Amino acid sequence: MFGYYLDLALRSLKRNRVLTALMVIAIAVGIGTSMTTLTVMYLLSGDPLPGRSAHIFYPQLDAETGKGMVRSHPADLLDYISARDLWSSGKADRQTMTAEALVKIQPVEAGRHPSMIDTLTTTSAFFSMFNVPFRYGGPWQPGDDEARSRTVVISERLNQQLFAGANSVGRTLRVDGNDLRIVGVLDHWRPTPRFYMVVGGHGASDTSDLYKPPHDLMLPLSTALDLHSQFSWFSCWGDVDPKNMAAAACEWVGLWVQLDTSATRSAYRDYLRDYDAQQRSLGRFDHAPNIRMMSLMEWLDFNQVVPKDVQLQTWLAFGFLVICLCNTVGLLLVKFLGRSGEIGVRRAMGASRRDIFMQCLVEAGTVGMLGGIGGLLLAWFGLWLVRQQKVAYADVAQLDPMLLLVTIVMAILASLLAGLLPAMRASRVPPALQIKVS
Repeated sequence: MFGYYLDLALRSLKRNRVLTALMVIAIAVGIGTSMTTLTVMYLLSGDPLPGRSAHIFYPQLDAETGKGMVRSHPADLLDYISARDLWSSGKADRQTMTAEALVKIQPVEAGRHPSMIDTLTTTSAFFSMFNVPFRYGGPWQPGDDEARSRTVVISERLNQQLFAGANSVGRTLRVDGNDLRIVGVLDHWRPTPRFYMVVGGHGASDTSDLYKPPHDLMLPLSTALDLHSQFSWFSCWGDVDPKNMAAAACEWVGLWVQLDTSATRSAYRDYLRDYDAQQRSLGRFDHAPNIRMMSLMEWLDFNQVVPKDVQLQTWLAFGFLVICLCNTVGLLLVKFLGRSGEIGVRRAMGASRRDIFMQCLVEAGTVGMLGGIGGLLLAWFGLWLVRQQKVAYADVAQLDPMLLLVTIVMAILASLLAGLLPAMRASRVPPALQIKVS
């Protein structure tokens, strides 16, 4: 029966090509616009560590002293003493510290100009915790963290710029006037967002920087301290010596821990409370306990990492889709009720209201499928336009296979929804009156 309804639908659509084209365009434009913004929203709000994010946590303590009151929530970053104590405790299955610094790099080869780049300073466990892939070599060894090893890992992009993509492991890179040996070159790695440095969000108007590509340069945190690197994120409550950030009264280090079981999570929370109590007893903390530990996805949600403009565009696009559907409802009403005579004859020949209703729905679904194909092409074009913009997330705007299927299904469902009222009205056409009029 479906094949018969489909044949009738195609015949009907061919009879009035202008009206058909208007309906298909309305669906295509609405679906194309909404799917472009939905795709961007989906990509920016996804899980950057699928299968592992539930085991990654971000512990926080409040080390600031002399403020006379407890903050509503602890600072995004830790002071170095607290971060190092927690990192060196070995209470988690894995742990890593992170901090961002601005350094000057210059290849040893003559003729190349120096450049300033944002750098990730971290510890060796960072790479295994976050499944960071390598094209050449690998991370520095755990012992290099304590030894302040003059080693560095570079990105695929920086390796292409400096060494034309060749295996550069063992070569030298001058960082802040010091020679560092390259031990690893990353393979393509594009976490979205750059979760390991998410700080200071909390609904801020601009979070687009979180969607920049990963850092091109990564070196041991201890080495960066030894080189007196210029760290980027810090909030201080006392005197600061930039050459001795390890002892500074500042919050500037992030700590990530991997806790694989519920037992280790519970034990680590107890450890945080015990550590906080110990520091208060030593006089280093002078306020009531203020600790927290969120999972990776909880931390991203708390920071509201999706840019505000993307959220607004998504709502506007779906509002536009509703307008397009309302227009489609009107066009379908005109089309179906304009065939009252034909419907009356079918009813008189034995077709039930259900038959007429299903025939009209199949026709609406066919319009939706055609509109979905057009919407898919418009979504591809819309994402291409996004990739041409100068925004940090431009390169991730790609339509993946799942969203391709969602586009077609969404178009058909939208057209079926739009066709419900017109199909119901058409199925209630009185056959006797129409035959008499004819």
